[in-house]
Amino acid sequence: MITQFSFRSLSMPLGMVVGALFCRQITWLDGMSQGMLTPIFIFTMLFFTFCRVDARKIRFSMMHLWLILFQLVVAFGVYYALAWADVVVAQGAMICVLVPVAMAAVVIGGMLGANVETMAAYSLLCNLVIAIVAPYMLHAYGNGECTMIQILQKVSPLLIAPFVAGQLCRFALPKVSQWVADHSQISFYVWLLSLAVIVGKTTSFLLDTDADLILEITLATSSFIICLLQFKVGRIIGRRYGDAAAGGQSLGQKNTVLAVWMSQSFLDPIASVAPTAYIVWQNIVNSYQIYRMESAKKRRS
Repeated sequence: MITQFSFRSLSMPLGMVVGALFCRQITWLDGMSQGMLTPIFIFTMLFFTFCRVDARKIRFSMMHLWLILFQLVVAFGVYYALAWADVVVAQGAMICVLVPVAMAAVVIGGMLGANVETMAAYSLLCNLVIAIVAPYMLHAYGNGECTMIQILQKVSPLLIAPFVAGQLCRFALPKVSQWVADHSQISFYVWLLSLAVIVGKTTSFLLDTDADLILEITLATSSFIICLLQFKVGRIIGRRYGDAAAGGQSLGQKNTVLAVWMSQSFLDPIASVAPTAYIVWQNIVNSYQIYRMESAKKRRS
């Protein structure tokens, strides 16, 4: 019998395997829904999470400033560090740093014991700042056609709408809100469905991409190094402010759906291999973190 401990630690890798194996079927199903599967899943899981968030407790702190500064400075730095060797690799690495925190980071962060109000605050701040800065960077290092409105149109409905819905539910339907908050673990299982869809779609893209294998491996390797670096630095920054889990998830867990779209739309499309691989790396890290947390709980009990 699979225990909750073993299931939770293995569920994300299993979700990725299912998405990869059934990539064609998932891509077809997503096409039939006109691309609405992922937005519906993201809205649902964030609504369950934001019903736990008290908007009055949301505060911005110096931790948020250091996290956003790291993203901006390192995004510029990694591009110039790699552009001399290969511009496509530089673009892929840059987008893995620049792209804002994932919507689901609040969900996983909450599971790891992070303060959800702290993470909600950074999600709002990070997405706004990146919407302002990203068009400049994509103009300078890509095809120059990106605007702030285009990015906000991508992130706002899936960030603002569930937050507002969750707060309205807390105010108007407190009993419903309490039930949703008490069953917020449902958001994790919705995330697994979303993960399978995301991996399925990106696997189909990779299978259909006619790119040099060495270039793809280089892009995937660079995103692996960046993924580990961002989780580690995020936890170091977060630990200084009493919330290592919030710092790690805020900096390490990325909105890879947005990253792939930005790469394919405004950079060399092959650069999207880096954020595509980042999907795998960040969820392996998340699985490991959940495994360690569950192991620690088991030892204490």
